[in-house]
Amino acid sequence: MSDFSSRPVQQEKKLKRPAPIRGFSPEEFQRRLLRAQEIMHAHEFDALLFTTPHNIRWATGFSSQFWESPTRPWFLIVPAHGAPVAVIPEIGGPPMTQTWVDDIRTWPSPQPGDDGTSLLASSLTSLQRRFGRIGMELGAEHALRMPVDQFLELRQMIPGIELVNGSPCIWQIRMVKTEAEVEHIRHICQIACDGYDRVPQIVRIGDDEHECARKLRVEFARLGADSTPFLPAISGPGGVSQIVCGPGERKIAPGDVLFFDTGCTYDGYWCDFDRNYAVGGVDDACKRAHDAMWLATEAGITAARPGASTDDLFHAINTIIEKAGSIGNNVGRLGHGLGMQLTEPPSHRPGDGTVIEQGMVLTIEPGIEYAPGRMIVHEENIVIRADGAELLTRRAPREMPVIGD
Repeated sequence: MSDFSSRPVQQEKKLKRPAPIRGFSPEEFQRRLLRAQEIMHAHEFDALLFTTPHNIRWATGFSSQFWESPTRPWFLIVPAHGAPVAVIPEIGGPPMTQTWVDDIRTWPSPQPGDDGTSLLASSLTSLQRRFGRIGMELGAEHALRMPVDQFLELRQMIPGIELVNGSPCIWQIRMVKTEAEVEHIRHICQIACDGYDRVPQIVRIGDDEHECARKLRVEFARLGADSTPFLPAISGPGGVSQIVCGPGERKIAPGDVLFFDTGCTYDGYWCDFDRNYAVGGVDDACKRAHDAMWLATEAGITAARPGASTDDLFHAINTIIEKAGSIGNNVGRLGHGLGMQLTEPPSHRPGDGTVIEQGMVLTIEPGIEYAPGRMIVHEENIVIRADGAELLTRRAPREMPVIGD
């Protein structure tokens, strides 16, 4: 196997950085808007219409736990010319005034007979019109946060305007992060790295997976994470059989691999990377599989450069996986985008075809099933710079850390 240890990748040093200031300046949002409007023009949209918390927060900075309530629809119009328009329930009016948005239109919600539909329709028909098309969250990795019957009614109320799939445009806008966004992601990655470093000290043989996850979640919170919504903790002899469900009641025992995959947040931005731990010790076959995935990760990091494609990343990583003797991979991709959501486009898979650009934040995520029911997965988070990848995480140890008694 090739050794990629000489790659010119900037390793994130273990230095204490001050936490980024929460929130973003009006100038930051103005830069986001100008970029969005340039891309919208290329897609021939008069506006984008957002209904989901991540897109609305990206464009406005509006953050609220009230999104957990599904009762009321919320809307944000991002026009091709001019400033955003918030069309929201009255209950959200006061906090929206704390953002950079000035044009805030409200109605008394919930109001089943007309829950903002006519107000939204009049707002859309008053827009400057060139293409007669408004992009919505109708495509891959998006979902509307409004009732389908309300969407259908809205279409009838705005003659001459098409509501069409705006997802490719939206993801093109959001895939490239600003430097302020990158610093938020870097910060939460470093918090998670510090937490992972503590695992051999806080987890013990005989703990069940729930206890392992609880201890690590407490550690992340102590170190400064806002939340840890995603934390599978999975164990198995010499590897794990799956990576999406857990924790469970199983107690970790000598010879096990304990796998954590962590999605922590800071001020709305996520990290997403995993670590493997040897419980007491593991056999040589497991050690070889772990080392192969470490090298496959190196290959993916090295291949992640502006102008390369997600297909290129997949093939660089998969070449190492195949040489290591994989008997299967049901994940379907070997990494993805990262930002205000745990997973975002693009996907490192054959046929995705996304061209990598400076400012994209990506995960590199090789995995191998090296024996039936024995899987090893690695993952790191990177940002693309002009000369290649910069690690936002601290690189996983080449040998698995050991959990003792």
